[in-house]
Amino acid sequence: MGLIFVSPGDIMTTEKGKGLTEMTKTEMMTAYNARSAAHVYALGFVYMSRLYAAKLSFAELSQYFKLDRASSKRGGFLKIRIRLSAADRAELSAKAELIGAEDLLTKDAKHNKGENFERELTERWTAETWVKDSVPFWMAGDIRVDGVEIQIKLDGAELTNEKILSQVA
Repeated sequence: MGLIFVSPGDIMTTEKGKGLTEMTKTEMMTAYNARSAAHVYALGFVYMSRLYAAKLSFAELSQYFKLDRASSKRGGFLKIRIRLSAADRAELSAKAELIGAEDLLTKDAKHNKGENFERELTERWTAETWVKDSVPFWMAGDIRVDGVEIQIKLDGAELTNEKILSQVA
């Protein structure tokens, strides 16, 4: 593993031999953005029992990033999670597309809310049938609209974690 954006006061750990090196949230965001195949994001959220999707650039989306830590059972790695406050949802709803009722997120019990949201946007924005995949963020976005790769995320979703970033360095 190579050197990954290390500076004093960092908070992210990356494996280097058996030791750990730490990074800040900003450096994690920079590393993610540099590796991502998509630079447009569809952020899903619920406001007043309605499901919305806002198209955002990485810079716009990054204001909603929170640094979190996975459970020790999942390795205890630091991760970047998307978290909207009630005020954020209210503000974004004015410029977002109304997708439908909140229950669209639980429409298909075989899939989690994020997958249901991805299915809904795929079928709405591309007229294609959604198929669950596991293509990593550095290979492609979740959908392609007018030649633009779009990564789909739902409020509360994990964007990435330090282990993944260290593996794609």
